[in-house]
Amino acid sequence: MSSPTPVDPPQMPSNPAFAQGMIAEAGARMLYIGGQNGVDGAGELAEGLEAQTSQALRNVLAVLSEAGSGPEQVVSMTIHLAVGVDPNEAYAASASVWGRRRTAVTVLSVTPARPGALVEITAIAVVPNPVLPDS
Repeated sequence: MSSPTPVDPPQMPSNPAFAQGMIAEAGARMLYIGGQNGVDGAGELAEGLEAQTSQALRNVLAVLSEAGSGPEQVVSMTIHLAVGVDPNEAYAASASVWGRRRTAVTVLSVTPARPGALVEITAIAVVPNPVLPDS
């Protein structure tokens, strides 16, 4: 199974951080990752946007890994930011964990359900078929 492929029409703006669309192979196993906050394994919320964004992305990576997938298989991400949070600041905070992987991204400004949360991230990814040993 191939990795999802970015789609960027030439008449639309291009961005190194996101794609306008993504193509995933039909019939692929899909993983839907629920909202991940900047919460560690003990349930503690990190302090500040950078720490919360980094932890939320580490949580997304952990779910991907557990499902047998990886960040290169992510088709779409939705990033929910607390009202007043600068999306550019959140993007800069994500670079050390997520890198420069392009995917379809939607960013929304919301009132978080969890007090103190500044960011919540959901994702949709392809789960590659397992590689079968040669017979």
